[in-house]
Amino acid sequence: MDTIKVVCGIIYQDGKVFICRRRPGKHLEGYWEFPGGKVESNEDEKDSLSRELHEELEMEVEIKDYYATSNYSYESISIKLIAYHCELIQYSSKLTDHDKFEWVSPEDLLDWKLAPADIPLAKKLLNI
Repeated sequence: MDTIKVVCGIIYQDGKVFICRRRPGKHLEGYWEFPGGKVESNEDEKDSLSRELHEELEMEVEIKDYYATSNYSYESISIKLIAYHCELIQYSSKLTDHDKFEWVSPEDLLDWKLAPADIPLAKKLLNI
């Protein structure tokens, strides 16, 4: 089974964390996730995260530091999800791969229907 390297941002503003819902027609439609995307070959993880957030959301962030990695195997693919702490600089509310976004208190994250690969990252935020 192939493993895809994916980066995501744990993006903070005013003590809340940004999550997006995958739009209908996408793999895992209806699930919420920390935004990001696939790392291209020979691409730096931070550069990839910055590029993906710009392409999908027209969002600018300051990538602070590495947060954690979550490995998860779906039916046909494995994901290595690498998360970074980020501080929001600018967001114009654009969505392309998602149909909704929310700013959520970290302690409420597990009340959302998170994508399976994102759950360990949310639990780590809560020290569970």
